[in-house]
Amino acid sequence: MNFNLTLLGQAISLAIFVWITMRYIWPPVINAIAERQRRIAEGLAAAEEGQQKLGQAEARYQELVEEGKKQAATIIAQAQKRGDEIVEEAKNAARAEQERIVQAGRQEIEQEREIARQELRQRVAELALAGAEQVLMREVDRQKHNEVLARISAEL
Repeated sequence: MNFNLTLLGQAISLAIFVWITMRYIWPPVINAIAERQRRIAEGLAAAEEGQQKLGQAEARYQELVEEGKKQAATIIAQAQKRGDEIVEEAKNAARAEQERIVQAGRQEIEQEREIARQELRQRVAELALAGAEQVLMREVDRQKHNEVLARISAEL
């Protein structure tokens, strides 16, 4: 066998193999590799975008939590203020009711006192008439007259 012919045959076979490989096999492999690189790049970009969105969502979450805490504090402060107002209103109402009751009691006492005065005046008038009647019925004796007046004074 001739070494040159073998070497030439192998070189032609290699060239045909390389040509077939470059023509039919190499483009799909390169396309598959390019597609895979593209998908990996898209996946990395999507992961990066997801990380950014996660960071934004966490920031938004923190903002919402802070806003909620502020609103809760505001609501609690308003409730406390309203509670204090209700207590103050109740105190004022109680004071007004107390004043009304005291005033009604004073009026009732004044009425009772006026009634007692009227009764006392009527009783004094009755006693005065009784005393005058007794004095007039008896003879006009100074000593007896003084005794009757003393007894009437003791009754008053």
